[in-house]
Amino acid sequence: MQNIVFLDRQSLKAELRTPSFAHAWTEHVQTRPDQLVERLQHATVAISNKVPIRRDTLAQLPNLKLIAMAATGYDVIDIDACRECGVAVANIRNYAVHTVPEHAFALIFALRRNLLAYREDVLNGRWQKEEQFCFFDHPIRDLHGSTLGIFGEGVLGQATAKIARALGMKVLFADHAPPKAPGVDFVPAAQVIAESDIISLHCPLTPDSRHFIGMAQLQQMKPSALLINTSRGGLVDEQALKIALETGVIAGAGFDVLSQEPPKDGNPLLEIRSSNFILTPHVAWASQQAMQFLADQLIDNIEAFVANQPQHLVT
Repeated sequence: MQNIVFLDRQSLKAELRTPSFAHAWTEHVQTRPDQLVERLQHATVAISNKVPIRRDTLAQLPNLKLIAMAATGYDVIDIDACRECGVAVANIRNYAVHTVPEHAFALIFALRRNLLAYREDVLNGRWQKEEQFCFFDHPIRDLHGSTLGIFGEGVLGQATAKIARALGMKVLFADHAPPKAPGVDFVPAAQVIAESDIISLHCPLTPDSRHFIGMAQLQQMKPSALLINTSRGGLVDEQALKIALETGVIAGAGFDVLSQEPPKDGNPLLEIRSSNFILTPHVAWASQQAMQFLADQLIDNIEAFVANQPQHLVT
C-alpha cells in the first residue's frame, strides 16, 4: 500500500480526487524543514509545492519513491540527490498556459495605460477639480505596433507571444543555449533588451540565469520600457530594479514573484510606492481553472507512477 503525504496542502485551493489504488493519505497545511523527516518517515510518495527537499533529508527517507510536485518548477528539490537515491520526481505540465500569460498582460495593460496613476488621481479628487472633461497627467501608450521581448520560449512564453501578436505587437524571442523549442526564431538577447518596449520573463531560475537582468541590462532598455516578471524572482537583481524605477532608467515594472517568498525579511521592491510598479503575491498561476487542472494532473502523475507507467518525470 502506498503512503502519500501532502506537505503543503494550503498551497493548492482545488479539489483532489481519491487515487485509484490502495493507499494511506496524510496532508499538512504547511511543513517546516525541521518537520520533514518525521512527516515523511514512512511515506512512499511525497507531494510538495514549495517545501524544499534536500540531500540530507533524502538520506533519511529510505521508503520514499516519488516526489510529486504540485507545480511546474522544481528548484526546491535536490534533483541530483534524488537520482542518486532512486527517488523519482514528477512535475506538472502546461496547466498555467492561459492564466500566467493573462496575468502578464493584466500587468502590461495597467502599466502601459497608467491605470493605477489615473485611479489614484480620481480618488484624490484631481478629476473633480478639472475644468475640461479629462486630463493627461500620465502618458498612455498603445500596445499595437509595439515590441514585446520574451525570455523563455516554453509553453508560457509562446502563449504570451500569441496574445501579443493578436494585439498587433511584434515579438522577439531571446536567443540562449540549447535546448530550444523548434520553429522559434531567435535574436540576440542584447538586441531584445535594447529594442523591446516590454520585456516579459518566462524562463526557469538556474545558477546561470540568476540576476541575468541587472543594472547593466536595465540601462540598455528603452527609458519608456516595461519589465514584466511572472516567472521567478531571482532572475532580476531587485535592488538594481528599485534604483532603475526610482531614477527613470525604465518606465515601469510588473512583478508576481520575489527572490524570497513570502518576503518576511523585507525586499527592496516592497519599498516602492510609486504607480509605475505593480507587485502581486505570486498568484499569476492561480486561476480557479488552472488550479483544478493542476490538481487533476497531480493525481494522474501519482497513479501513472504506481502503475509503472510514469509520466512527466524530471529525474
